[in-house]
Amino acid sequence: MEPFVAPTITDLLKARRFLQGRVRHTPTELSLPLSDLVGTPVFVKWENRQICGSFKLRGALNKMYSLSADERGRGVVTASSGNHGQGVAMAAALLELKALICVPGSCPETKQTAIRRLGGDWVELRVVGHLYDDAEREAHEAAEREGKTYISSFEDRHVVAGAGTLGLELLCDEPEIDVIVTPAGGGGLMNGIAIAARTLRPSVEIWGVQSVASQPWVLSWPGGKVVETTYDDSLADGLTGSIPQSLLTLAKERVAGILAVTEEDIAEAIAFCHRAHHQVVEGAGAVGVAALMKGRVDVAGRRVAVVISGGNIDERPLLDVLNRYA
Repeated sequence: MEPFVAPTITDLLKARRFLQGRVRHTPTELSLPLSDLVGTPVFVKWENRQICGSFKLRGALNKMYSLSADERGRGVVTASSGNHGQGVAMAAALLELKALICVPGSCPETKQTAIRRLGGDWVELRVVGHLYDDAEREAHEAAEREGKTYISSFEDRHVVAGAGTLGLELLCDEPEIDVIVTPAGGGGLMNGIAIAARTLRPSVEIWGVQSVASQPWVLSWPGGKVVETTYDDSLADGLTGSIPQSLLTLAKERVAGILAVTEEDIAEAIAFCHRAHHQVVEGAGAVGVAALMKGRVDVAGRRVAVVISGGNIDERPLLDVLNRYA
């Protein structure tokens, strides 16, 4: 795997040019219910309405189409908690190249089914272990063993640039945003948004959010060095797993800080989005809303944007949440 090189704003603009017509420009809308609750204007970036139901398509397509003829011929392998795998599967079918996609046992069936459907005969789905790090380990080993190109779901210049096009859209739609709250995850989306937003509006604050069930960002942030932590199952399955030093170092340049929310907070936010907006939002996509609902960010008197990164949640956990909190 090649060393990570951080993308520039030019990389983001090139990604946006390439992705036009291939992904949706998802809406950024004022949420009156959330604004009333928080006490300041809150705009929601509804990326759960993206093709494949997640922002991950942006980076996956941008990366897959950058591959050389030789890399396409050898095929690719990736690890995913589910959403990135859908983007890789879709691109593999379009490019007619073989892709091995490794997911953990915690990957929701909704996402596994979508990967198989989108990739068809071009994709092999391999379920490995239980947590994301299990799938990532297998994917790296398979890439080396089989001579395939490894496609990172976050630690890659093209992936971060693709994810960053979400930030370009957000600021073009609402140029006077003061605070952006976004899922932290592996760091690709958060850093991509930060590069876009801090270039267009240098005064904007970026806050990343993760679950207390998996919070390597929170623990690593004070010292600026990645520290090991334990992971538990989470409604925000798309945010679990370790983080790379490269993206922590990059985030330190532009991100204000990292926040954690509880599993109960996440469930309440999922129910709120469903009740107030009739939107299906997965746990990873709801963490920003959860942070605002629980007052984790000081937003008084400022215009806020919150990123809903995806909507791919299985029916059973969604119904459980709605039965408890609706």
